[in-house]
Amino acid sequence: MIALTLAALALRAWDFGNPVIHIDEQFYLLVGRRMWDGAVPFVDIWDRKPVGLFLIYAMAAAFPGDGILAYQLMATAAAIATAAVVRVAALRIGARENGALLAALAYLLWLPMLGGRGGQAPVFYNLLIALGVLWTLALPARAARNDREAILRSGLIACLLAGIAIQLKYTAAVEGAFIGLAHLWWLRRAGAGWRGTTAAAVAWALAGLTPTAIACGAYAAMGPAAAKAFWFANFSSIFLRPPYPPDELAMRLLGIAAQLSPLIACTLLGWRLRRRPTPAPLGLAYAWLIAALFGFAAIGTFFDHYALPLVAPLALLSATTFGRRPRAAVGALGLGLLLFLAERAFVPDDGPGARETARLVRLNARGECPYVFIGDTITYHLSGSCLPTAYAFPNLLAYSTEQGATGIDEAAEVRRILAVRPPVIVSSTRTLTIWNPASLAAVKAAMRRDYRRVWTTPRNGWRTVLYLRNDLSFRR
Repeated sequence: MIALTLAALALRAWDFGNPVIHIDEQFYLLVGRRMWDGAVPFVDIWDRKPVGLFLIYAMAAAFPGDGILAYQLMATAAAIATAAVVRVAALRIGARENGALLAALAYLLWLPMLGGRGGQAPVFYNLLIALGVLWTLALPARAARNDREAILRSGLIACLLAGIAIQLKYTAAVEGAFIGLAHLWWLRRAGAGWRGTTAAAVAWALAGLTPTAIACGAYAAMGPAAAKAFWFANFSSIFLRPPYPPDELAMRLLGIAAQLSPLIACTLLGWRLRRRPTPAPLGLAYAWLIAALFGFAAIGTFFDHYALPLVAPLALLSATTFGRRPRAAVGALGLGLLLFLAERAFVPDDGPGARETARLVRLNARGECPYVFIGDTITYHLSGSCLPTAYAFPNLLAYSTEQGATGIDEAAEVRRILAVRPPVIVSSTRTLTIWNPASLAAVKAAMRRDYRRVWTTPRNGWRTVLYLRNDLSFRR
């Protein structure tokens, strides 16, 4: 555990305190903090993520300070714990001790390369799924002893863990289904009859659905409007999103495949090196990988952090290769480290600029609500300013990939915000092919007519730009 902790700190401490690791995490923290002020997710601040994820960030926001370091330390602890579970699981599928440790280190190494440098949802829920899988890997031995009671308990715990994971991200349901089906299979192998198996299936399904049912019930208790907002945001809106351009999706997939290629190669070699017949726990581990692949493909947008659930099963299945083929282990981990260092070399330190932007927004907003059209939502959080819209995540109103999927007329909402004449507008020099054209036109017209550029700072290859209303003096 000490080795895993030191490795995690070496890989992740670079980003401690950085407010702009990823735009998603900025928004989660904003929502988590505003929940303490009484804001209700999906009603007062709109998004599609399950409420459980916002609760994690609300916990981080409860700590002294701005919550940024707190959520990053929480994510680091989750990463270390998941790596430790991967190590134990690797031993359970027959890997050698050295291979199991290297697999755990590989998990920590590949997380930041796929957008897991901070607190993306899978950084947290991978732990819950990995624990469920660890219980699942013990099923063959329990079935061999006809220990049906142990399998029943295992299924209840594992499915409840998966259910909690679902309230961090809904795609975890695919891996949760694998865990439940595996338990049903081995319960039958342990000699359970159809009646007992059916009762177990119902109990386990209820355990998996309970966290989501609690969330549904909480919103139903708030009234029909809140219940409707919850249902639309969580279960309907995702099907209304237009697709990203195919060439962009293809490039994302290629990038993910390239980054994961060392682990993929070791996983395939591990299959060739397996004992025959294939040990049941090892077969279950490969089934987990297949389930994770289905979960990855479910949304179809293929952002790099969507591949984070693949890292744990790939690292686990590489453990056999790491233990039996030292050259392959050195090659894979060495290449992974090179990829990590190469990526780090091109990561700009945009944190100070983001904090200065928030400071200037706070000074110049004069108690009114600024508007971040495209940029960092952490600006709202660090400036302590009010939100001009429930759709504070910039992409919702600015991107064509959200057009028609939020339940409102996005461009009309932008025009409504601008009609109030916010004192400050935060925008960017970034060029995109997926702008919502009507939203962009409205903002450009307002900035030409009523605003002037007063501040700019580098931001990840482009620049964040601050526009101040013409009738206001710039405060520094």
